[in-house]
Amino acid sequence: MSTSSREDKTSWLWSVYNETKQQTQDLIPVISNNFVNPDTIFANNQMSLQDIEIYGFDYDYTLAFYSRHLHTLIFNIARDILIDEHRYPEGLKEYDYMPNFVIRGLHYDVQKALLMKIDAFHYIQLGTVYRGLNPVPEKEVIAMYEGSHVPLEIMSDFYGKVCHTMKQFMDIFSLPEMTLLSCVNDYFMKHNIDYEPVHLYKDVKEAIGDVHVRGIMYRAVEADIEKYICYGEQTHAVLRKLSKNGKKMFLITNSPFDFVDRGMNYIVGKDWRDLFDVVIVQADKPGFFNDRRKPFRRVTDKGVLLWDRIHHLEKGQIYKQGNLYEFLRLTGWRGSKVLYFGDHIYSDLADLTLKHGWRTGAIIPELRKEIKIMNTEEYVHTMTWLQALTALLEQMQVHQDPASQTVIQQWINEREEMRLRTKDIFNAQFGSLFRTYHNPTYFSRRLSRFADIYMASLSCLLNYDLQHTFYPRRTPLQHESPIWPEQTSTGTHVGESLHIT
Repeated sequence: MSTSSREDKTSWLWSVYNETKQQTQDLIPVISNNFVNPDTIFANNQMSLQDIEIYGFDYDYTLAFYSRHLHTLIFNIARDILIDEHRYPEGLKEYDYMPNFVIRGLHYDVQKALLMKIDAFHYIQLGTVYRGLNPVPEKEVIAMYEGSHVPLEIMSDFYGKVCHTMKQFMDIFSLPEMTLLSCVNDYFMKHNIDYEPVHLYKDVKEAIGDVHVRGIMYRAVEADIEKYICYGEQTHAVLRKLSKNGKKMFLITNSPFDFVDRGMNYIVGKDWRDLFDVVIVQADKPGFFNDRRKPFRRVTDKGVLLWDRIHHLEKGQIYKQGNLYEFLRLTGWRGSKVLYFGDHIYSDLADLTLKHGWRTGAIIPELRKEIKIMNTEEYVHTMTWLQALTALLEQMQVHQDPASQTVIQQWINEREEMRLRTKDIFNAQFGSLFRTYHNPTYFSRRLSRFADIYMASLSCLLNYDLQHTFYPRRTPLQHESPIWPEQTSTGTHVGESLHIT
């Protein structure tokens, strides 16, 4: 190709680039006016509240929302347990809880001591792999895993429990656990201390568990409930609304009665038990949904366990343990007339939707923050141009001559810079809870499978009447037309199409 021809080709490519960019700029005002409401309830599966007769709830992070002070408390107590009881170095006291370091849904390689984000297709999002508090270079990650794909046999099992190698952290309570793991790893590496990663994982898990099992966290929250619990008025309003409309309600939680009672007295009032037809504490989920062997046991208001056989689940009584099969037999509450809300996609929702046909609602507090970010002008502008540039790259890659490839490589570099920037907007280390650069995360995949609807908090129900039907939007498959009438009808749809981090 002559010099003149190369210049003409280069000039033509840049003119197409500039024209595309201008067209994108023209779209920005239209897109910017279509924001997503953070209080929206989103549907993965069509569901009508008109069909729901019974509402069930988890307690922690469903009825009761906690401030960040609680995660700091859990981190500090578990850290001190490692030092005092497991003989970990005193130097760990230099580490404080970092509320913005990790996100939910990450995977932890127990044997390699690596924390990372994995997408729905089992690929590691390069740039999100951390050893301690430091990122691992992409080349090192690729060498360790012989690429960026994580085979199924070393992933967490179907319900997110630790398998041979990987543990997925799905619980909001796991945020301080991930942070503590990262801090201890960081300390050992900084001080060149040889250690066994498997032992570290087990010790941290045990220390975090002790904060709950020994009742340390429960006593701390009960002693200063205003410091740790928030969102009380909204939860109260939801429960009153359901009660007023004649809906039956039940509570199934792993927390002990005293803790729940203290929290519900604060959130709802001393008459909170009048709102619930059945209250079950220390249920031991997810075992509650699978293990048929544990019978219900009645608990008095003073915590005394009674020994009588349970023939009915009575309103006003408190029950401990039990199992779902006995619950179904005693209540007759079966199938799609039941809607159960919880924050843990595996422990709260998976078995209910897969085995029992209950409708499920996931409470995802992180939604509110992420949607607010998606609504910013910076994010809308960047994502609109990122998608347009990606389409341009796909179209122009057929030009293989050196001059064209030089231009296209500049576009690829620009695209990569934008992808990194949009990731950092959500979380500098791990990006969005819901997406890797373009694919849904492993967390999102499970969310879409196990939750019929999802929302930031129960308060979102206050925006809908109890006859409302939730319709999932028709997202085009890859072989279908990208333009459907509903795709451009509301800002919600445009907003989701822009969410690529």
